[in-house]
Amino acid sequence: MATPRVLSIVLAGGEGKRLMPLTRDRAKPAVPFGGIYRLIDFPLSNLVNSGYVQIVVLTQYKSHSLDRHIASTWNLSSLLHQYVAPVPAQQRKGKNWFLGSADAIYQSLNLIDDERPDIVVVVGADHVYRMDFSQMVRQHIESGADLTVAGIRQPLGLADQFGVLETDPDHPGFIKAFREKPKDAQGLADDPGSVLASMGNYVFTADALVDAVLQDASKVASRHDMGGDIVPAFVERGGAGFYDFKFNDVPGSTDRDRAYWRDVGTLDVYYEAHRDLISTVPVFNLYNWRWPLITGNTGLPPAKFTHAEPGRLGHASRSLVSPGVIVSGASISGSVVSPGVKLHSWAQVTDSVILDEVEIGRHAQVNRAIVDKAVVVAEGATIGIDPERDRARGFTITAGGVTVVPKGANVEP
Repeated sequence: MATPRVLSIVLAGGEGKRLMPLTRDRAKPAVPFGGIYRLIDFPLSNLVNSGYVQIVVLTQYKSHSLDRHIASTWNLSSLLHQYVAPVPAQQRKGKNWFLGSADAIYQSLNLIDDERPDIVVVVGADHVYRMDFSQMVRQHIESGADLTVAGIRQPLGLADQFGVLETDPDHPGFIKAFREKPKDAQGLADDPGSVLASMGNYVFTADALVDAVLQDASKVASRHDMGGDIVPAFVERGGAGFYDFKFNDVPGSTDRDRAYWRDVGTLDVYYEAHRDLISTVPVFNLYNWRWPLITGNTGLPPAKFTHAEPGRLGHASRSLVSPGVIVSGASISGSVVSPGVKLHSWAQVTDSVILDEVEIGRHAQVNRAIVDKAVVVAEGATIGIDPERDRARGFTITAGGVTVVPKGANVEP
């Protein structure tokens, strides 16, 4: 095959119930991450850096902020037929909204008809990772598979938390079985302590994808889900290959962050993924200029630190501080602080994730917390110090002990 025509589809319609209250007013892919980014920026950056610049984003749940972010940030060259286009559910195939990820593609087949690609790359919208998809597409074409599923190595003991790809020793590179959260998974031949977990990233031969979603749409008992229905159908007829993410070579990656991937599906994982950013040698490196993570330009001024008196020193350590932040005699440690945040004198923020435009008053304390946008923490107030008090105020306390304050809350002493 000559250089293939590739269309990329990003599945961004998820509700993200396990990320409540962060998804109370926004779609999961629109949740801020890493100070200046949104979760959607990670798959889009990967696709564009891979050279794939015809991209549609299928949206549904509370998509306004997601649509606005894509429209204002991801402006590619229409002259060169490059685009990132949000596509909402349109009821093209009936009176239903998207019933699942496979149904989302079925209801959007007009996009494939219009573009007429050879290959369709289908990815989720809410994972944090770097990946060169062109390497996966190359293997897909060379293998002759109809579908290739990206797998990441995970410890055997965690197999019951993932969809697991079991490989076929008689047909190297192909999947023998796809099992959802198995209790009795077997380790890999070359790595007995690991399994291949599905990343939710797929490469399809276009005609095979169209046929698959058409057949799935006619099945009343189907959940119309990519992982639950489409992938097993390909596996059953021997047409599903796998791509081992371990061998994906992203320019600028290091031994420390190579093959990093996080499914940011729960509040605790969201919190821990932020912790991965701030160590001296980060587990996930935001500073890889050879594979940049792209997002919108806020137009905000640089962060500012003021006051240098004893006990009133504006400073930050082991932290990421975004543009537009003012640290006025406050202390930040082990935290990620998003644009437009104001911290007043003698305030302390420790091991926390602070989203945009939060104001933290004098002598306030924030510890092991996720604080959503536009929260006002009054002078002397505390978050994450007394879990029972936080719970009584209606804040979420995660299984890992992280306090989550919803958007726009006023936190009093």
